[in-house]
Amino acid sequence: MKQYKNFIFDMDGVLWRGLEPMDKLVDLFALLRERGIGHVMATNNASKTPAQYVEKLGKLGVPVEEWQILSSAETTAAYLAQNYPKDTKVYVVGGDGLHVGIRKHGLNVINRQGQFNGIVQPSDIKGGLNSAEIVVVGFTPNATYADLAAATYYVNNGARFIGSNPDVTFPSEIGRLPGAGALIAVVEVATAVKPTIIGKPERYIFNEAVRRLNADRATTLMVGDRLNTDIAGAFHAGLPSLLVLSGITDSAEVATSKIQPTHILDNISALYQALL
Repeated sequence: MKQYKNFIFDMDGVLWRGLEPMDKLVDLFALLRERGIGHVMATNNASKTPAQYVEKLGKLGVPVEEWQILSSAETTAAYLAQNYPKDTKVYVVGGDGLHVGIRKHGLNVINRQGQFNGIVQPSDIKGGLNSAEIVVVGFTPNATYADLAAATYYVNNGARFIGSNPDVTFPSEIGRLPGAGALIAVVEVATAVKPTIIGKPERYIFNEAVRRLNADRATTLMVGDRLNTDIAGAFHAGLPSLLVLSGITDSAEVATSKIQPTHILDNISALYQALL
């Protein structure tokens, strides 16, 4: 592992499960800082802003700066800003990360209109219900039927459908729970419209991480817990990868998968020992 000069870390299932930090988390990042090894966090979780991630990591004893946080919310917002004019109306099902990020890039995040309690009333339509030009769906634990019904309505009436990331589950303290991909799937099934996915395994987030680190791809290691996003995306972006078995992918899945990481370890505690 000592050949790597920079690290890109996924967070959920790699650095923590829910609110529980992984063993040796603080020691690992202290060692990286001591050796001058560059590191950024690149996560498909779009629920938080960079500032919120900085705060969470700080409370766990890992000091980082906002530039070191790259989420699918940030990449989704940047994608929209690059491809659509300012003030384009965007309806968002997601957390603070998406709402704040998209507004920061100058797009107009609109509020849901109407109750969507099974019937859309003509008065709702006259009141501007059919006004979203883009629908973005990401992870939020607070999504309601009304939120998903509104997203479905907008997409059925011509809005562009964007998904922040394809992760159907995320690792929590109590096991796997529905992720952004599960919410995206509701709207996709209801509309028969396939969304454009922005986060991992697409290359944008990996390319941006390398740019921020000013790194050589050959000596930059992607550390993740999912074969189909972290590891597959790293391969397509020309990066070596480390799969940790502390999150979603287990050893049985690795044994039968065509997607193979450069390295496999049980967790970041084992990575810390390997670096020592």
